[in-house]
Amino acid sequence: MIRIKPSTGNIYHLYNRGVEKRKIFLNEEDYFRFVHNLFEFNDEAPAENIYYKTLSLKSYEVGLRKVKPKAKREPRKLLVELMAFCLMPNHFHLMARQLKDNGISEFMRKLGGGYTNYFNLKNHRSGALMQGKYKFVLVKNEEHFIHLPYYIHLNPLDMAVPKWREGKMENCREATKFLERYRWSSFLDYIGKKNFPSVTQRDFLNDFFGGSKGYKSSMEQWLKNLRLNPDEAKDLFLEEEDDLQNLRSWTS
Repeated sequence: MIRIKPSTGNIYHLYNRGVEKRKIFLNEEDYFRFVHNLFEFNDEAPAENIYYKTLSLKSYEVGLRKVKPKAKREPRKLLVELMAFCLMPNHFHLMARQLKDNGISEFMRKLGGGYTNYFNLKNHRSGALMQGKYKFVLVKNEEHFIHLPYYIHLNPLDMAVPKWREGKMENCREATKFLERYRWSSFLDYIGKKNFPSVTQRDFLNDFFGGSKGYKSSMEQWLKNLRLNPDEAKDLFLEEEDDLQNLRSWTS
């Protein structure tokens, strides 16, 4: 069966998880490496033979790397407009617009292969790390476009409020505070707290949601609506749930 490729100019929800639901991020070093890869591999140029500087956990920039043999690199020519991301212990979510033909395919090929090579070398293992090829869902309408960034950024609530998807949460403000302590997503950059600003291209969504205050306020309102009307949010992701067979099982 021929696999349909993403189309240039369209926006997609991209995701994958560890084979056999295994964890693909074992510690902070792994998360940092993947975030760096999101930056490094979003480039038309072939990936350089690089090694990263030792990162401080207080470091907010990901463009800090040493390159061999060149001391200077040309500016990146982006393959995708990476709008949002979230990393979870055994899976990840991205929201991206393809900027050139085969851009998403090339970006995800480099991202998956590069991180798998790093993880296997570090942990003395071999073989596949991800569960097959990455999955993608086309953002077909404005309703899906509006809610997808919320959905991606809310994923970490699985750790603190396991039944948030069913609207079962006592305090939406406390849920937001938890997300503000979770570093491994683009949420902090969207609410004006510098985290990994070089990784994502946020102008389009910032303009749409009215800046950092507008985004935070609208997401909190979305959470409140989810608590009152859980079936409405669920209906937005039926296509993705069908493709994953059961999206909730990804967190187990």
